Amino acid sequence: MDLQIRDRFYVVTGASSGIGRSTVSRLTTEGARVLAVARDTARLEALAKEMPAGSVTPHTADLTAADAAAKIVEHANAVSGGGIDGLLNAAGILRGDTITGATDEAFEAHLAINLRAPMRLIRAAASSLAARKGAVVNISSVAGVRAFPNLLSYCVSKAAVEQLTLCAALDLAPQGVRVNAVSPGVVVTELHRRGGMADDAYAAFLERSRTTHPLGRVGQPSEVADLIVFLLSPVSGWTTGVIVPIDGGRSQTCNR
Repeated sequence: MDLQIRDRFYVVTGASSGIGRSTVSRLTTEGARVLAVARDTARLEALAKEMPAGSVTPHTADLTAADAAAKIVEHANAVSGGGIDGLLNAAGILRGDTITGATDEAFEAHLAINLRAPMRLIRAAASSLAARKGAVVNISSVAGVRAFPNLLSYCVSKAAVEQLTLCAALDLAPQGVRVNAVSPGVVVTELHRRGGMADDAYAAFLERSRTTHPLGRVGQPSEVADLIVFLLSPVSGWTTGVIVPIDGGRSQTCNR
């Protein structure tokens, strides 16, 4: 399928690893150009070298900074030569906590990265996206619709991302900007280990996840990236305000 994204310009946060990195790879394979945003400069530079020449522009940023969104959009407009065709909000954190154990700092950290950063970027990019009739994809989670023990802050932040997606879709529809989200189950990324899970515990978690996902396995970043790129592309041009599960059936099961 021709996704019609050759020579289009996209902004991807969380671009140095996991789903964000896989999406950058998929976009550039299709001939698109990308402003790749993350905190790790070395990883971004390595990513740019691995992708087709000239297809990736690295942009180091702390998304919790109040001026980060404006600087990202300003850089994107300068590099693209006039606008943004799509935005993927893939940066995120996951740390375990409970209602009695969650600190204000931990709760706020989840909201700052998982929710406030996407909101600020959509707001900052809205006019550039409107000029190109562009699209936004946010990354939610099965935890946005299903409650899990010991994941209070993460679950709340992802539930809020889904409402952000729906409200932004309605607000931006008159300008021709589409806003959708993907809702993955367990995908093999660095998210859990960056949240403090040891390697042996993570391996056990992945093994158990084979039994909690009806398809009998966890997902790969490339599988989610394929869906994201479709939603960012003009081929999905009549789709907005949709949250698409990509979870091996996990959202259909009871908590176990």
